[in-house]
This record gives sequence, C-alpha cells and structure tokens, in this order.
Amino acid sequence: MSKKHPIISVTGSSGAGTSTVKHTFDQIFRREGVKAVSIEGDAFHRFNRADMKAELDRRYAAGDATFSHFSYEANELKELERVFRDYGETGRGRTRTYVHDDAEAARTGVAPGNFTDWRDFDSDSHLLFYEGLHGAVVNSEVNIAALADLKIGVVPVINLEWIQKIHRDRATRGYTTEAVTDVILRRMHAYVHCIVPQFSQTDINFQRVPVVDTSNPFIARWIPTADESVVVIRFRNPRGIDFPYLTSMIHGSWMSRANSIVVPGNKLDLAMQLILTPLIERLVRESKVA
Repeated sequence: MSKKHPIISVTGSSGAGTSTVKHTFDQIFRREGVKAVSIEGDAFHRFNRADMKAELDRRYAAGDATFSHFSYEANELKELERVFRDYGETGRGRTRTYVHDDAEAARTGVAPGNFTDWRDFDSDSHLLFYEGLHGAVVNSEVNIAALADLKIGVVPVINLEWIQKIHRDRATRGYTTEAVTDVILRRMHAYVHCIVPQFSQTDINFQRVPVVDTSNPFIARWIPTADESVVVIRFRNPRGIDFPYLTSMIHGSWMSRANSIVVPGNKLDLAMQLILTPLIERLVRESKVA
C-alpha cells in the first residue's frame, strides 16, 4: 500500500461484470478530475491464444483437466505484483494489451490473440486502477492484495455469473453453449482455489442476486435485468461507513447485517457513486499530502 501512489484493484471472474464496475469508476474519475492509469488483468496472461491452446492440449493429454486462465500458473502474477509494487513506490510501471478481436486489432496493429509490446505508464497519474481476475491474490509466491489500497470484489451468485458468461461468449465470441459449458467446467477447480479466496481479501464486495428463477443457467434465454435483481454490498471493515445516509439516499435499500447493505439492482450505479466517490477523494487527497 502507498499513500503517495494509491492503487485500486477490482477483481472478478469472467462474466462477473467487472467491466460495468470499471465504467462507474471511469465516470467518477472524469467527474472528480482524477487521472488514473488503467491496467487489465488479461495483460498479465502468460500465454497468447495459440500458446494457451497448446498448453491446454498438453496438460489435458497428461491428465490435467483443470488448467485454465483462472489458474495461477497461467498468469504472470509475479510481474503483476512487481507492477503494483513499483507503482506504489515510484508512481511508475508498465503494461501491455491482450488483443481480443478484430476491432482491437485494428486499433493496435496486433493480430487477435496476441499481446502488444510493453509500454510505460504516464508519469503524472493520481492512482493506478486494475481490473481483472487476480487483483487480490495471496498465495505462497505473491501477496498482491497487500499492495492495493482499495480492493473491490464483483461477485454475482454463481448461476447468474454463468448466464452472463454464456450470453456474452455466444454473442461476442461466437461460441456455442456447449463450448462455454466446457470452459466453465474446466475452470471450476481454479475458480474455487484461485478466484474465490480473493473475496475474503477485498474491502467491498458487490454481489448481484437475481430474484427470478435461474435454476438452469444453461437454458436461460435472457440475462436477469437490474430490475429483476438486488445487490448485496458487504464491507470488510464497516467503520466510517454512514449506513443511515446510504439507506436514506438509496430508495428501497436496507441493512441485512452490521456490515452489509442490500440495494435494488437498478440502484447499483447510484450506490457505487455514493460509496466510492468519498473513498477515491480520500485516496487522492492523502496522496497529495504525502
């Protein structure tokens, strides 16, 4: 952690909705005049698309059906830790871009499934913003969680997460439901052992819960809408959180535990604005004093 060069880390698995949360952060940064340098977890994958497929095939032939992008060993976590540490100490660092599709290829000049070259951060940022799979990892080799000043978990209930992933991968990547199901099954071991433990390290978790039937996510025709959901917001340390203010400002919200507030799904953006804006302001204010 660094008072002078703060780091915000948003963590969630594929299909969890971290991109939506990033959009809210971008709105806050723009409104409050905060210059954030952003990095994506995909930039720290160890393999490009072709090499990942070869590694998957090799491990599957050797009897390992659990290897996936969620796995620690499929990612450059020591490099991610180094970037966090360097930024916290100096305000400098580097990142790259994993090119997902033709649109990104047109912008970067790099073929889909490959990485751009590493590039240095701008030197005058107020904070570092990370969004990806491994922003709060603690294991025998790295402690990324200890280097982030504000850690956010995005954690839909599992059936909703699967529905979101199935619909996204079918719509944007052309996958069949069967292909996405295979990916979900292959990732389950690492999801349990690599992704879930991070949500005990996060400072705030946003968990969307549908209030419609999602019993069989593999045949769901629609993603439950915000109006068909509630969001449970859990604070690891509720000290300093003005719950009466939040419940008065967010119509239809209530406290479910001493450290948790439940808000209607269509009030998530408002809740995030109310909760995160003062936290970001404090990080930036303290960094200027430091």
